[in-house]
Amino acid sequence: MTKKQTQKKRRRLSPIAKLLSYILIIVSLIMLYNVGQELWTMFQLRQQLAEAQEHYREVLEENEYLTAEREKLKDPDYVQSYARNNYMLSKDGEQIYYLPEK
Repeated sequence: MTKKQTQKKRRRLSPIAKLLSYILIIVSLIMLYNVGQELWTMFQLRQQLAEAQEHYREVLEENEYLTAEREKLKDPDYVQSYARNNYMLSKDGEQIYYLPEK
C-alpha cells in the first residue's frame, strides 16, 4: 500500500461512526430548538409580568382615589356641593342660569 491509500483509510469514518455523528448532530439541533423555545417563553412571560405590574399600579392608584372619594362623601357639605355642581340642583329660592360657552 502506498502512503496516500493509508491516509485515505484513516480519514474515512466507519459507518457506525458516521451514524453516531449524524445522531449527535440531530440531538444537538433538537436541544438548540428547545433552548430557543424556552428563551422565547421567558421573553413572553417577562412582558406579561411587566404588563401585570403596570395594571397593578393603576388599580392601586384607582383604589387610593376611590378611598379618598369615599371619605369625602361622608361630609354632608361636600355631598351637597357635589350634587349642586354635577346635577344642577339648587337651594330653595335659588335660580340656575345656563350660560353659552364661547
